[in-house]
Amino acid sequence: MRASQRARGEDVALVDALLSADERRRSSGVRFDELRAEQKQLGKLIPKAGAEEKAELLGRAEQLKADVKAADAERDAADAETQELLLKLGNLVHPDVPVGGEEDFATLETHGTIRDFGAEGFEPKDHLELGQLLGAIDVERGAKVSGSRFYFLTGVGALLELALVNAAISQATAAGFTPMLTPALVRPQSMAGTGFLGQAAQDVYHLDKDDLYLVGTSEVPLAAYHMDEIIDADRLPLRYAGFSPCFRREAGSHGKDTRGIFRVHQFDKVEMFSYVAPEDSQAEHQRLLEWEKQWLTSLELPFRVIDVASGDLGSSAARKFDCEAWIPTQGKYRELTSTSDCTEFQARRLSIRVRDGKQVKPLATLNGTLCAVPRTIVAILENHQQADGSVRVPEVLRPYLGGREVLEPVAK
Repeated sequence: MRASQRARGEDVALVDALLSADERRRSSGVRFDELRAEQKQLGKLIPKAGAEEKAELLGRAEQLKADVKAADAERDAADAETQELLLKLGNLVHPDVPVGGEEDFATLETHGTIRDFGAEGFEPKDHLELGQLLGAIDVERGAKVSGSRFYFLTGVGALLELALVNAAISQATAAGFTPMLTPALVRPQSMAGTGFLGQAAQDVYHLDKDDLYLVGTSEVPLAAYHMDEIIDADRLPLRYAGFSPCFRREAGSHGKDTRGIFRVHQFDKVEMFSYVAPEDSQAEHQRLLEWEKQWLTSLELPFRVIDVASGDLGSSAARKFDCEAWIPTQGKYRELTSTSDCTEFQARRLSIRVRDGKQVKPLATLNGTLCAVPRTIVAILENHQQADGSVRVPEVLRPYLGGREVLEPVAK
């Protein structure tokens, strides 16, 4: 665990503080049990004692009462400190994860062909210019109504979102996922249990009056769906595909991706979520990645797969793969989907267990973004644009757009 913390770039001393607190929890628990045992034994002796001995025993009983109370308080305090420190500790990093920061990822695969717009005789427009030509994106009124990083999807923009969501849910359902519409507001224990109140807390919206959190991903309600439950092993794997609005403060992203809808405060997303036996989590992780690759391939997008470095994992993931699509006007790959193996980390915090015969133990949870709508729209508009400002519709989306093959610019 010390090595894992070091790889994450986080405080290694936290491990020693946790071990120390746990030792105090254990020793104070033993002390409490010893005092309680003596107290019970004394309670049996007092009725049988003579007058002189009884007075002495009653005096000892009073002292024991105070000692038991103090030991109980010490045990509770040590237990609370242990739990508090435990919640600050990230998941154990998988040994194959590249060590380092955001730029230290390993590229695993590259798919599709990057278009040469120069050879086609025109300069590509960015997604916002295309969105305005198509009557699909309105960020000016989004800012007027709600502030920066908000937007309206209008006309074919709205239709494109609905097409993406329906196509994604259709793929997930065909793969055996149960479609889910999830709550956008969750209790603190749900947010903390999934690991979003640690290093990610600055990006979370909190409603103080109600003590509820707006979710940044349907991973949170999907993980908490089976909170405090024991699931029979023969029911696994359980796979859900959640569709929900997502809310992120984007703290620390000042000045980044301010143009258009790539980085916004509110967006819709289709998220895959799996509950599996711990020994099956790595194989399930590969399956989630394959479904993401299948989705991006169906959208005819050039993309690469990266093994995310240890310092960029997030607290709950032991390992994470990102699929990054090529964005022509940025001249680089940008994250579109992500899948994380959270092993037993979330299940332990949310008290979700599996019963396998007589054994009851934590299970493993995994998540994978299938379609984060705004970023997917960005990639589609820029990669499938044509010289006249129209955009070719990928074949997989055409049935959900009334058979439309091309999105045409609208009159000014």
